[in-house]
Amino acid sequence: MNAPALRDRLRGIAALALLPLLALTACGSGDGGGTAAVGAQASPAPTSDPVASVRTVDAVAALLPADVRRSGTLRVGSSIGFPPGAYYPNGPDKAPAGQDIDLADAVAKVLGVKLDRQDASFETILPALGSGKYDVGTGNFGVTTERLKTIDFVTYINDGQGFAVKKGNTALKKVTDLTQLCGLTIGTGAGTTFETTLTAQKGVCAKAGKKPYDVKVYSENAATLTALRQGRIDVVMSTINGLRYQASQPAARTTFLGEYHRLDVGFAFKKGSPLTKAFQAAVNELIENGTYARILKKWGTSASAIETSRINPPEHA
Repeated sequence: MNAPALRDRLRGIAALALLPLLALTACGSGDGGGTAAVGAQASPAPTSDPVASVRTVDAVAALLPADVRRSGTLRVGSSIGFPPGAYYPNGPDKAPAGQDIDLADAVAKVLGVKLDRQDASFETILPALGSGKYDVGTGNFGVTTERLKTIDFVTYINDGQGFAVKKGNTALKKVTDLTQLCGLTIGTGAGTTFETTLTAQKGVCAKAGKKPYDVKVYSENAATLTALRQGRIDVVMSTINGLRYQASQPAARTTFLGEYHRLDVGFAFKKGSPLTKAFQAAVNELIENGTYARILKKWGTSASAIETSRINPPEHA
């Protein structure tokens, strides 16, 4: 092997080695989508700590059920997927960081409780709420009509669905209609609103007289990014904020194609949970005292801010 060829091969090996470090998920977004992060550092976490000054607000804490006030702990099923939502900036053996982590911690401080945060794959959290394994779920869960049948939500941000391609791919521009994806292979996360949307609308290509698109579902975000980099998929569907963040990282070599569909994102609870009013009041307290804005500014998601938290709003049209 000559020297230039050897250099190219080493560059390829180095690029592949970076993939786990750039693991990004689907948000949740639109939901949320994603599973526990495979890798560690996508970029250093911001050092500011807007949660440090948050104090318990007795009037809000009083909205918690008596048994929760006595125990002082809430069990949280948490999908640690990718920045800026939730990720491991220093490896999975260290504390997670991200917008969702800060918001959940801030809410807990307002309520005067501790969080027993348990890592879980994205697609397992909502079913586990119904079984009582967790009191609340986090993971950029988008509010959809279907989910509202079995899950209660307390909103804390407005994110949604978007698309990204490998940097240098100019064949696909901003996606405003799924028929633009006909004949392509799309990668997305298991159990996400992205998977649901793509599956439900798969017939649009046949109606338009075009070749159908193919959907590849991945349970790990690093696998999705690897598939994109290796050309096994043409486009990724994931969260707006996650894909925008990913594209800002030069080593990821992806291009964000813009927003497709906005969704409210919220803390998730089993249907009929007595915790929703307390969480709603806590989020609104953070909005009113400025902590909420500081958290979103820290993570670069201010454009996704909401004016007030709501319980079970209808899905965006």
